[in-house]
Amino acid sequence: MLFDIANNVALQQVLATMEVERKRIAGTQTKGYIFIAAGILLCVLGFFLGFPIPGVIGGLIPVIYGGVLLFKINDALTAYQNAYKTNVIGAALKFLDESLLINPQEGIEASEFMYTQLFSNEPDRYKTEDLVTGCADKTRFYFAEVHAEYKTVTQTKNGTRTEWHDIFRGIIFAADFNKKFNGVTIVRPKDFGAAFGAWFSKNLFSFGSNDVIQLENLDFDKTFVTYGSDQVESRYILTPAMMERILNLNHQTKYNISLSFIESRMYIAFPLNRNYFEAPVFKSLLSPETVNEDISTIKFMYDIVKELDLNTRIWGKE
Repeated sequence: MLFDIANNVALQQVLATMEVERKRIAGTQTKGYIFIAAGILLCVLGFFLGFPIPGVIGGLIPVIYGGVLLFKINDALTAYQNAYKTNVIGAALKFLDESLLINPQEGIEASEFMYTQLFSNEPDRYKTEDLVTGCADKTRFYFAEVHAEYKTVTQTKNGTRTEWHDIFRGIIFAADFNKKFNGVTIVRPKDFGAAFGAWFSKNLFSFGSNDVIQLENLDFDKTFVTYGSDQVESRYILTPAMMERILNLNHQTKYNISLSFIESRMYIAFPLNRNYFEAPVFKSLLSPETVNEDISTIKFMYDIVKELDLNTRIWGKE
């Protein structure tokens, strides 16, 4: 089901009102950046022509004015961004399913991020936002954007140097699983490279080579490596049908996903390369593509329940 923005009169009115504010913000920001650029250019010209002090003084005035413009519009920008998430994305969510809610200021806590057992490094800097919750038939689920980083500090001849490295950037999805289990099963991609080197623990739950599970699906074993605290239970979770569904889900994403099954809950980590659900400033809100890209992401997450057949309850799990 596609979200028909063009024929949604109520949403069109919201977008038209917000478009006026977007243009005002974009115009003020553009003006601010132009003044700052002009001030820097005056400074450079002053040094180049041999008048450094007049150049700095002459350049400082437009730089300060441009900075003031950007500072003054910042509150309006924040209000506009929040209104987009609440009034536009929120309305689109209700169109997909009445149970769907977005909480822009909430997310996946850092403790739960580590609880997924998919990440080895504890984050030194952690940001999460845009928590979406819902219920597809019998299955409760939620997901949020997460950006987790760790830092390294090295000593150089010029002092200490602090560098930040991504642990994960993307969406963490969580859902009730349709089977009861007691152990832990981890499914991670085999081809994670240097960029994802911090993701996976070398000793996942003290797993060793003896805990690697060879599964009957050759394509699955080529794409993923599977660890389990209980070999029988991991096979009980990863049935032939489930492995095919996970492979199909993985084929729909740009980067390979990873999964964990812990205490009757399933977690999926989707690496992404951009920030979703952010209101555009220099692009019209009246263009359907602007909203549809965000909505398609939400619908993809919503459809995971159906994609993985999580509503089929087995062995009395209700």
